[in-house]
Amino acid sequence: MSAHCQLTGSKPGFGNKISHSHHRTSRRFDPNIQRKRYWLPGEGRYVRLTLSVRAIRTVDSIGIEAAVARIRARGEKV
Repeated sequence: MSAHCQLTGSKPGFGNKISHSHHRTSRRFDPNIQRKRYWLPGEGRYVRLTLSVRAIRTVDSIGIEAAVARIRARGEKV
């Protein structure tokens, strides 16, 4: 599963781990990605979305129809 959110577009960030001796090694900051299934009443079907937890809260506030419209506006297939 790729670590990117379909609604917000958040992707992994990259940086450094810094040890106690200040030795730096590269690391990756992944967003909290979950797969969630929503009922899409306008189309009469379920859609399975890959969303960050922040995006799941956004869907709860704006509704699934508006969220799917935003995802399609970004050019992603739903």
